[in-house]
Amino acid sequence: MTFIKTCLGAAAALLIAASAQAQTTLKFSHTDQQAGARQAAAQIFARKVEELTQGRYRVQVFCCSQLGNDPKNIEQLALGGIDFTVSATGSYAPHVPSLNLTMMPFLVDSYAQGWKLYDTSPWLKAQFDKAPAKGFRFLATWEAGFRSMTTKEPLNSPDDAKGKKLRTFPNEMMRWTLEAMGFNIQIMPLPEVYLGIQQGAVSGQENPIDTIFSNKFFEVAPHLTLTNHVYSPLPLAISEKTWVKLSAADQKAITEAAQIAGKFSREMIAGNDDNQLKEMASKGAKINAKPNVAAFRTAVQPVYGKARDKYGADVDAFLKDAEAVRKTVK
Repeated sequence: MTFIKTCLGAAAALLIAASAQAQTTLKFSHTDQQAGARQAAAQIFARKVEELTQGRYRVQVFCCSQLGNDPKNIEQLALGGIDFTVSATGSYAPHVPSLNLTMMPFLVDSYAQGWKLYDTSPWLKAQFDKAPAKGFRFLATWEAGFRSMTTKEPLNSPDDAKGKKLRTFPNEMMRWTLEAMGFNIQIMPLPEVYLGIQQGAVSGQENPIDTIFSNKFFEVAPHLTLTNHVYSPLPLAISEKTWVKLSAADQKAITEAAQIAGKFSREMIAGNDDNQLKEMASKGAKINAKPNVAAFRTAVQPVYGKARDKYGADVDAFLKDAEAVRKTVK
């Protein structure tokens, strides 16, 4: 009997070892902080992948730019150096240039409109379908929110922006928009922004509320102005080199995990804005909830013309989709 138990124990150990060896670890890199919504959604995604693939795949999440900034992550994704990343739609534009148009100002006015646009726009689907040829594919759209400003001095209209140096990420459309508002633009990796503002290299930055909150930018640039100038969701992408190695069942499982985490991300961001603004206000942030948005909208009108000059009919195709959504969704 002792011999049988010993054999059974050895067999179980071998099965456990074989199972561990069979599990494949996939790398997920992003630039959000530990306390940010991207990290929370990434952890949900990792758990669901392991669950839905019956443990065949494990997702290891690297937050906080550990493996690189957004451009580096997307470059590594295309090369197969990492398996997943999640970033603003415009960050993928160096690989799919037409995605610059997703950063056009004031496309939508609410989360519901933004979700509808990203879920149903024929033009946007056609652009996303170009990604596999560039080395990655989009699985689901996660949320970051509407982009607003944090500055050292009060900001209420484009008159207050003139001559101010503002940090943003490397995106052509965002540069055109912010320059049209009157800002001088400084491109800077996200992890360097807090110190950059603190040391005076820039007088402020623009980002969604959750990013402002999790990176504590309000501590060094206390005037938080809700311009909502760009809707900035976060498509989750997988390396095409990883995708083609998956079975059809595992492709389906990982896509489902991405969509579950995407729903969580959307609900978390939309539900957190007010609470995060209140907490930042309690810590000294000066919230301007009603800036002169009409003046900002007027200032950025030339951006659409510049976009048409470069991107042609794509501009009006996407604007048409956005207009249809604004008419039917509150």
